[in-house]
Amino acid sequence: MRFLHTADWHLGRVLGNHSLLDDQAHVLRQFIDLAVDTKPDSIVIAGDLYDRAFPPADAVSLLDDTFHELASRCRVPILAIGGNHDSQQRLDFGARLLRHQGLHLFGAVESTGIVTVADTTFVAIPFAEPASVRSAFPEYTGQDHHSALAFLLHRFRPAQGPAVAIAHAFVAGGVESESERPLSVGTAGQVGVNAFQGYAYGALGHLHQPQTLGIPRYSGSLLKYSTSEAHQKKSVTLVTLGHGIEEFPLSPRHDLRCIEASFDQLLQAPRSDDYLYFTLTDSGLIPDVARRLQDRYPHFLGLAPRVFDSTGDDAIIPAANPQAMFASFWQYVQNEAPTAEHEAIIAELAQ
Repeated sequence: MRFLHTADWHLGRVLGNHSLLDDQAHVLRQFIDLAVDTKPDSIVIAGDLYDRAFPPADAVSLLDDTFHELASRCRVPILAIGGNHDSQQRLDFGARLLRHQGLHLFGAVESTGIVTVADTTFVAIPFAEPASVRSAFPEYTGQDHHSALAFLLHRFRPAQGPAVAIAHAFVAGGVESESERPLSVGTAGQVGVNAFQGYAYGALGHLHQPQTLGIPRYSGSLLKYSTSEAHQKKSVTLVTLGHGIEEFPLSPRHDLRCIEASFDQLLQAPRSDDYLYFTLTDSGLIPDVARRLQDRYPHFLGLAPRVFDSTGDDAIIPAANPQAMFASFWQYVQNEAPTAEHEAIIAELAQ
């Protein structure tokens, strides 16, 4: 059994003030071509197809076009579940009719079900919030995400033959990014790896960095959706049960990069259409700095001053007078003592 595993498309997402729809269409074309070239037995999309419950119309059109291309060119079963960003009931619309065309949508937890492809059973579980599981399955009485997902994985696991779990969850030990919406407060939203015992593979969505945690694996998101993902390599996972996985990288239309430099260095650097976040090394005030950078870099995301000390607020020592407080703050931010000129300015302002 060979299948493509992807997740976290987040169609309709905005980065800064920039719509990512064209960028998403760009990598989805690569995904469709990959599906045609690799000839998998099925295609799995593990949740968060949209970025929000009420996606813009052009995001809906992009998903519709993508499903049409995949179905007509690949002619293999496509399985997609709802994630915590999706409107799960909306994804269920037309699902019973679409299954006859090979498109299997599982939006709400009530629609959890199985699809058999050759000798392999796929158990498709949409985002399983504990309260929703209790409502749909009265025999479940738990309160946390681990017990909710473990209950569904056990309930639908076949008695024999290889099985693949499709789920949207935060498995304990996974590496997070800033762009993922928390599933709950604290650790109550985490799921233990042992919930996937008895499965040959767990096709997961939610965490945006590709990573394997034993049986379950995150394929990662299509694109970089926050500056914390700037170092990540986005890809699609080709799974061959019993023989391992292969990662196929995706090439973005515009990369997302974080750059640390002085303002003059940024003005002298070659122009770039990438999504850029800057950390400035300058110590002085630069008038109208954001606008001037935005004029040069059309996909400018933001900027911040460089902070040398990472010990937190305790590094700034409370003091009885403004001059001493300023000296402590300057040392914290610039990693050097203020000059006599700086101290004279602060003394004059304080007076």
